[in-house]
Amino acid sequence: MVYITGDIHGELEPIYTLFERFQPKPQDIIVILGDVALNYTGRLRDRMMKEDMSAMKSTFFCIHGNHENRPQNIASYKEKEWHGGRVMYEEDFPNILFPIDGEIFDINGKQCLVIGGAYSVDKFYRLRRGYHWWPDEQPTPTIKAYVEKQIENRKVDVVFSHTCPFKYIPTECFLPGIDQSTVDNSTEHWLDTIEDSLDYEAWYMGHWHIDKQIDKMHFLFHGVEVL
Repeated sequence: MVYITGDIHGELEPIYTLFERFQPKPQDIIVILGDVALNYTGRLRDRMMKEDMSAMKSTFFCIHGNHENRPQNIASYKEKEWHGGRVMYEEDFPNILFPIDGEIFDINGKQCLVIGGAYSVDKFYRLRRGYHWWPDEQPTPTIKAYVEKQIENRKVDVVFSHTCPFKYIPTECFLPGIDQSTVDNSTEHWLDTIEDSLDYEAWYMGHWHIDKQIDKMHFLFHGVEVL
């Protein structure tokens, strides 16, 4: 089985709830749609969380969000092939995988495209207070070009992303006090072009802290769906 859920921001309670409700087996896959925050502090807190998740045995497939460092920036991560695509992992935690943006994975017979990243509307708040923020939080031009090349001649059934195409942005989730004219929506506008290029079955994303569905777009926060 493949279970899909949204952001956990370094809090394992939603994962414990998922395991209590569905009782995933070691061969099952848990997709977390970004902002897992396993690579956030770079300190003991990250490792302790990884140890807890690793003990759960199921495979965690962690999309890159905007409140976490990219594994490519961390020396302990290595790259390997998994289900037809490339992932980053640490030898100490082999069941915790971070797919590389633009890779397409064969999961339960579905061709699943991964596109992580988004803009942090709390960027300046975090910078002012010395909190963690990473300048490569959004897809770079290189990543975007790779995604576009990947989908030229390949079938995509499912998309796993952190944010959504611009036309589907849930405006009811806008944070009060944020001047929306200052928000960088370039990733969402680009995702509009990706969606227009695909004939897909379902698109799953986190980021917006809401559980809802619009057409084939599945927004997940602490909700859980089965692929």
